Amino acid sequence: MTPLPLRKILIWTTAAAAAAALVWLTLREPVQLASVAPVTRGPLEQTITEDGKTRLRQRYAVTAPVAGQLQRVSLAAGDRVEAGQVVAVIEPGSAALLDPRARSQALGERDAAEAALQAAGQRVRAAESGAAIAAQELARQQALRAQGMTTASQRDQAQAQADSSTAALASARADELVAQRRLDTARASLAQAGAAARGGGVSVRAPVGGVVVRRHLESATAVAPGQPLLDIGDPTQLEIEADVLSTDAVRLAPGMKARVLRWGGDGVLEAQISRVEPGGFTKVSALGVEEQRTRVVLQFTAPAERRAQLGDAYRVELEFILRQDSDVLQVPGGALFRSGDGWATYVVDGGVARRQAVRIGARSATATQILDGLQAGQQVIVQPDDRIHDGTRIEAVRRP
Repeated sequence: MTPLPLRKILIWTTAAAAAAALVWLTLREPVQLASVAPVTRGPLEQTITEDGKTRLRQRYAVTAPVAGQLQRVSLAAGDRVEAGQVVAVIEPGSAALLDPRARSQALGERDAAEAALQAAGQRVRAAESGAAIAAQELARQQALRAQGMTTASQRDQAQAQADSSTAALASARADELVAQRRLDTARASLAQAGAAARGGGVSVRAPVGGVVVRRHLESATAVAPGQPLLDIGDPTQLEIEADVLSTDAVRLAPGMKARVLRWGGDGVLEAQISRVEPGGFTKVSALGVEEQRTRVVLQFTAPAERRAQLGDAYRVELEFILRQDSDVLQVPGGALFRSGDGWATYVVDGGVARRQAVRIGARSATATQILDGLQAGQQVIVQPDDRIHDGTRIEAVRRP
């Protein structure tokens, strides 16, 4: 058998190699486009977002001290009043304002107002004592913190307790003032009862200075004792209430910081949790799902002039700050996916996707802390789909 010439051998060998290369190029897996992002180090915040609404810290109801004919109330919502100012006048409907029963009732209201004033005075003294103790504890915690002998959390709790005690003292003093005004009103009712029966009216006075928040009655009408006439409050003394899921509320505590977002004005307002109520309640969501929620109350820490546009019962969006870290290893949250009982991601290595198991820590709305499995500078695939698996060739598209 005559051997093939060397030239033909080379031609056939080259053709076979080209055919094999063509088959390999045809059958191999195509390159997949994928959005990638770097593993970085930086600050990370863990937060909870909930809707809330503002409310007056103290709301004072002005009620009718006697039965009679209420004259038209000229004050409207938003009008400012001073303590002791006449806000309404009640004319006698009949001579019944002078009968023994009405007089006995007026005497009882006066005695009750005197007892309420004494009780309010006791609460003021107790609140003063509590505020003094809280101030001493805050000073002690600040001194210990300066020496590194206590934690920032303990100091913040002492600060929150001092703020709460100060607010409780202010509330107790306001209650004492209200009790004094009610006593003045009861005494005035007795003093003016005779004049009312002869055609004079009973003047209803504002218990405190502030702004009319609500006018219950506009036109002249008959009123009964205790019927609400006006609500008065101080719009600069606002607080916030939010109904938080009970599973989130267990992670909240007095003194923790929060932000007020999307409140209608410019910028973000600072706030602080003052109270997490211990009881929960059932609330039906907009989707018809029953949820267990807990009410959380917050105080504004932002200056009053920055939130001057806010009023009572305004809607706000709250961001509770659970944790703040200044320098943590992190990846975009969309780069992670469940892998058994843990988490994993795809790392781009030499243009190829490599599945990598990771251990995660705190999570924010956009990023997740990586405790183990990755290093800063590596590239991970964001939002991988089912076309990407371990070994897939990747054409990286950088995230903007």
